[in-house]
Amino acid sequence: MTDAQATQAIDPSWVDEVLLSGPDDQVALVFDAPVTRAELRALVAAKQSVLAAAGLGRGGSVALCLAPSLTFVTNLLAAWRLGARAALLDHRLTAFETDNALQRLAPQVVVSAKHVTGGPLRGFVDIEERVATYPGRPADTAHALIQLSSGSTGPSKVIARTAADLVEEIGRYVKIGAGVPQGGERTVSLASMVHVLGLVGGLLYGLHAGVQFVVPARMTADGILSAVAAGPEPTTLLGVPFHIELLSSVQTPPRLPQLTGMTTGGELVRAEVYGGFVDRYGIRLGNMYGMTEVGVIATDLFGEHRPSLTPAPGLTVREEAGELLVSLPASPYLGLVDPARWADGWLHTKDAGSVEQATGRVRIHGRRDSQVSVGGLKVDLTEVEHTLAALPGVASAVVTHDKAIEAYVMLHDGTTAAQVQERLAERLAGFKRPRVLKVVEQLPRTATGKLVRDRAALLAATGAGTATSPAAAIPAQRTTGADVTDGATDPVAPAPVKEGNHAR
Repeated sequence: MTDAQATQAIDPSWVDEVLLSGPDDQVALVFDAPVTRAELRALVAAKQSVLAAAGLGRGGSVALCLAPSLTFVTNLLAAWRLGARAALLDHRLTAFETDNALQRLAPQVVVSAKHVTGGPLRGFVDIEERVATYPGRPADTAHALIQLSSGSTGPSKVIARTAADLVEEIGRYVKIGAGVPQGGERTVSLASMVHVLGLVGGLLYGLHAGVQFVVPARMTADGILSAVAAGPEPTTLLGVPFHIELLSSVQTPPRLPQLTGMTTGGELVRAEVYGGFVDRYGIRLGNMYGMTEVGVIATDLFGEHRPSLTPAPGLTVREEAGELLVSLPASPYLGLVDPARWADGWLHTKDAGSVEQATGRVRIHGRRDSQVSVGGLKVDLTEVEHTLAALPGVASAVVTHDKAIEAYVMLHDGTTAAQVQERLAERLAGFKRPRVLKVVEQLPRTATGKLVRDRAALLAATGAGTATSPAAAIPAQRTTGADVTDGATDPVAPAPVKEGNHAR
């Protein structure tokens, strides 16, 4: 596509029509204080002038390297309102990773943080931004949004979506209906706005539908519940399984009649965690499956068909050789990428799954690469991991395979590796059990809250942790990750690594 074609294709009118329209006095966002639509429009216009002064215009390109904040929201909307393409870089990337990403994306303008106010575990921060030119190039495609895939497996990819793609996904949320927050209600979002669940499912859908988008001041259990209690409107929590575990740690939650439910992306919530959360809070807990490349793909927002999910309106999901494929008219990737990921209108998810013929519902069985051979016998690492994580005394677990099955676990105080191995022996056949078990203080997570399964990252996380054979015992180490959150500005959560889906 030529520069002229790209410029013509990026029509900024969608920002006003789809996102910013609505009554002047309607509250659109809540950070430190409520932000009405009139105030938001004024803030976006002001940022638009600053970006334009830096040379950004229709068909241009900008990279946003900002933590969750009102500054992030207004710069993103201002860039789109100018008709520019915005690339989102997670603020937790190291300087080295950020430099590499900028060289790869080559934006014309970079918006980063000159000064940040806010400490660890903040859900959002106050930012004085720095707007700088960069020796990049205009957008060479009609895409409005660029994201680097970030997850638990696979190499990082450049994922591109047009304004039409984003509007279509917003429309899918509208059509899903029941279980999705409606106009006049609130979403308390625990999911990062840099990633698709928090960005589209929380922020953009909320702006379109007249749903207040609320970010807790602190991403702790108390901070989240306080954000829910701060308004009387029916409220939905939006997060990932980690947040469910965090909230489940509250022994006696306050009475919150406005809390109507929670929707989770990320990995499938373990049965015992699911049951404990529902019993404790007395609300619906729904699941969502999706990918950065597509957005929301399938949902079960009332837990009626768990673990199956219903495809979102307008999408077709089919199974081929044990893999789930999703209808997508054009490739979502820019640059070099495995051609097997998208072909002939179908995106290969790399997720193992099945589609029920009678209902069309989807069941996800895990990553296709979770299937390994041990002594000629097939073992599903997902099954091993879920069984291990469900054991008493195990706070969290990741299972990988190199030359043998390996497990990395966080243990509650008073639990030993020997006890874990003994209990696991009662639940899994010998050939399925890990040959190596490592106890760690903190398992690394992606920016979207999923556990990292990259072996190098896991080995780095072991620190002083010791590998054991099934017969050996290690003293349990105290876990320290109770407050590591998706979307928070904490220093413990690692920068995003590699590719992944926002729901399982």
